[in-house]
Amino acid sequence: MSNSIRPVHLDEPAWVRRLLLVVSLGFLALFLLLPLAVVFSEALKKGWELYAQALVEPDALAAIRLTLLVAAIAVPLNLALGVAAAWAITKFQFRGKQALVTLIDLPFSVSPVVAGLIYVLLFGSHGWLGPLLKAYDLKVVYAVPGVVLATLFVTFPFVARELIPLMQAQGSEEEQAALTLGASGWQMFRRVTLPNIKWGLLYGVILCNARAMGEFGAVSVVSGHVRGLTNTIPLHVEILYNEYAYQASFAVASVLALLALVTLVLKSVVEWRGGRQLKDQALPSEFPGAAPLQLKVAG
Repeated sequence: MSNSIRPVHLDEPAWVRRLLLVVSLGFLALFLLLPLAVVFSEALKKGWELYAQALVEPDALAAIRLTLLVAAIAVPLNLALGVAAAWAITKFQFRGKQALVTLIDLPFSVSPVVAGLIYVLLFGSHGWLGPLLKAYDLKVVYAVPGVVLATLFVTFPFVARELIPLMQAQGSEEEQAALTLGASGWQMFRRVTLPNIKWGLLYGVILCNARAMGEFGAVSVVSGHVRGLTNTIPLHVEILYNEYAYQASFAVASVLALLALVTLVLKSVVEWRGGRQLKDQALPSEFPGAAPLQLKVAG
C-alpha cells in the first residue's frame, strides 16, 4: 500500500454549488457593479456636454493634476523603499528585523486620519517642527508636500508586502550562485533577482498606485481643502457633493472609477502572467525528462 497522500476531491451536491455561485455573483453585483453603474449613470444623466464641462473646470483639472503628481512621486519612492526593505528582510539576518517588519505593517493598523493628524502635529504651524519650518519659509501642512507625505505613509506597505513572501519562498540560492560565478551586486539584482520578482513587483506597484490616487482620510487632514491647490480628486468630489453639485461630483468620481477599472484589468493581467511564470518555473521539477534550469550571468 502506498503511503503517499492523495488529494481529496469535494463532491458537493449540485444545488450547493449553484447556491454558492449565485451568492457570489449577487454579492459582486450589489457591492461592485451596482455602485459603478450608479456613478456613470449619474455622471451622464444630463448629457455629455455637462459631463465634459465638469471635467475641464479649472478646479477639477487642478485636482486631477495634483492626484497624478502625488502618485508619480509616491509610487517610485515606495517602489525603491519597498524593494530595499524586502531585500534586507529576506536576504539578511540582523537585530531589529522583526521590528522592521512591524513598522512596514504600521500603516495598515493606523487609521489614515490619525496618520494625517500626526503630520499636522509634526509640521503644522504650532507643531514640533513648525517654528523651524517657518524660519526657513517652508510649508508642509496645507500644501502639496504634506499631501505627498501623507500618501507616502499610507501606501508604503504595498510593494514591500508583495515582495517579502515571494522572495522568502524563492530563497537566495540563485543569488549565491551568481556571486560564485563572479557577478557584481548590480548584475545579480538585474539578471537574477529582478526577473524572479518582476510580476510581484508590478502587482505591488499597481496596488500602491491605486491607493495613492484614491486616498482620502490622511490627505483630507493635511491638505486644508484649498481649491485648485491641495485638493485631490477624492477631496474635490466631496466638496462638489457637499455643495449639491451632484452631476459634477459624479462626473469627477467617474474618473476615479475608470482608473479603478484600469487597475483591476492590470491586476488581472499581472496575476495571469505571474501564474504562468510560476507554472513555467515548476516544469523542470515536475517533468523528470526536462532540461535543468541553468543560471546565466552576463559578465
